[in-house]
Amino acid sequence: MQQDIIFIKGLAVNAVIGVFDWEKEIKQPLVFDIDLYTDLKQASESDNLQDTVCYKTVSDDVIALTEASRFDLIESLAEQVCEHVLSTQPGVKALKLTLNKPDAVPAAQSVGLNIYRQR
Repeated sequence: MQQDIIFIKGLAVNAVIGVFDWEKEIKQPLVFDIDLYTDLKQASESDNLQDTVCYKTVSDDVIALTEASRFDLIESLAEQVCEHVLSTQPGVKALKLTLNKPDAVPAAQSVGLNIYRQR
């Protein structure tokens, strides 16, 4: 199977997330990078949106899910996002998600995680 990638880089969302009491009272910035592993051959031949994964739909879903969430850990949010994408986007065979929490550690540009999930 061909492994092509549709990517979403720097998707910025504000969310209530964190383990400390003060974190549960404010929205903090999160930044997602998402690689969607799929087969783009049919879409490249048909030039039809129905034959690919719509990155706007995925982006809108990630934003909505993140804004509505109230997790303590970014690990939990990342897993929820992956599960949602895999369950709603049949063309996505796997995804790699990078989740940055840029304001979490003042001395660091950003902290975060990378996870990879597949069907």
